[in-house]
Amino acid sequence: MRSRSERLATFGTGILTLFIFIVLYAPVFISILFSVVEIKKGQILWETFSLTPYASLWSNPSVISALSNTAVVAVISVAISSVCAVILALYTNWEEAIGGRALEVIIYLPFLLPPIVTGLSLLVVSSQLGISRGLATIVLGHSLFVLAVSYRLALTRLQALPKSLVEASFDLGASRLQTLRYVLLPHLASAVMTGAVLALTLSFDETLITTFVAGDQMTLPLRLWAMMRVGFTPEINALVTLVLLISIGLSVIVAWRMRPQGEVEEE
Repeated sequence: MRSRSERLATFGTGILTLFIFIVLYAPVFISILFSVVEIKKGQILWETFSLTPYASLWSNPSVISALSNTAVVAVISVAISSVCAVILALYTNWEEAIGGRALEVIIYLPFLLPPIVTGLSLLVVSSQLGISRGLATIVLGHSLFVLAVSYRLALTRLQALPKSLVEASFDLGASRLQTLRYVLLPHLASAVMTGAVLALTLSFDETLITTFVAGDQMTLPLRLWAMMRVGFTPEINALVTLVLLISIGLSVIVAWRMRPQGEVEEE
C-alpha cells in the first residue's frame, strides 16, 4: 500500500500533467473550433457551423502553390540531408578520420544558431555569389538546418553497432563497399528513417530561414503569415488547423519511431 504522501504526489503530478496538456493543445482545439464556426462580438455562433473554409482552401491557388512548394522543399531537403548525414556519420566514426570534431561543429552550427542568424548568413552568401533566391536556396537552407538532426541519429546508431559486425564481414572476404551495403546500411535504415521524418517535421514548419532565402516563392508557413496580416478568418483558422495537425502527426510518428527497440547484441 502506498502512503498518503505518495498518493498526493501522484495526484498532484497528474493534475500538473493535465494542465500542461491543456495549455499546449488548447490553441489546436480553438483553431479547429473557429475554423468551422463564426465568432462575433465575443459570442460563438453555433448556427454558422460549416466546413466551407476547408473547401475554399483547396480552391485557393495561392495556398495550393504554397503547399506544393512546401512539399517539394521538404522532400528534397530531407533526401539531401539524409544522404549527407550517412556519409558524414561514416566518416566521423572512422578511427582515422581527420578533423572529425571540427566537422561536427560545422554540421551542428546551422541548427544551434538562431534561425535568423542562419537565414541572414545564407542571404549574404547567395547575394555575394549571385544566386537568385527561390526554391533552390530554400532547399539549401532547410538541408543545412535539418542536417544536424539526421546526422546525430545516424551517428548514434552507428556507434551503437558492435565492431564485431564489421570485423566479421571483412573476415568473410567482403569488401568495404559490400560491408557498407549489406551490413552497415541495413542497420542504419531505421535511424535514417526516423531522422528523415523528424527532419521533415522541422522543414515543414520552418519560417525564419525561409523568409530570408525564399525570394518571390511562397511556402505554407509564409502564406499563412501573409494571410494573418488581414485578421483571423475561418479560412486562416482552417489552414492553421491543417498545419498543426500535420505537424502533430509527424511528431507522433517520430515519437513512435524513436521508442526503445532493445540493444543490439554482439554475436
